Amino acid sequence: MRLRRKIKGSAARPRMSVRLTGRHIYVQFIDDLAGRTLAAVSSLAAAGKGTKATVAGAKQLGALAAQTAKEQNINEVVFDRGGSKYHGRIKALADAAREAGLKF
Repeated sequence: MRLRRKIKGSAARPRMSVRLTGRHIYVQFIDDLAGRTLAAVSSLAAAGKGTKATVAGAKQLGALAAQTAKEQNINEVVFDRGGSKYHGRIKALADAAREAGLKF
């Protein structure tokens, strides 16, 4: 909750929310002012199917998330790591999204 007080997404710069579980990774681009999800990618969705919740899988999903954001004309985001520490899978996903052209 401490993080969510500080992080707010808008239509111009949505919040990139990352959620990790033991088996799957979920990424959403959220406009907090309107209260709606603009785009979403996960290891369960058709595009990310077969991606595992490992560091290598996080890299693939990060690139896929950036590509999906670009299709929705989202170039800049506010990164929300969901309370997880910024290392391992979170860092791999963020680095892959930056390499694919997403700014945060």
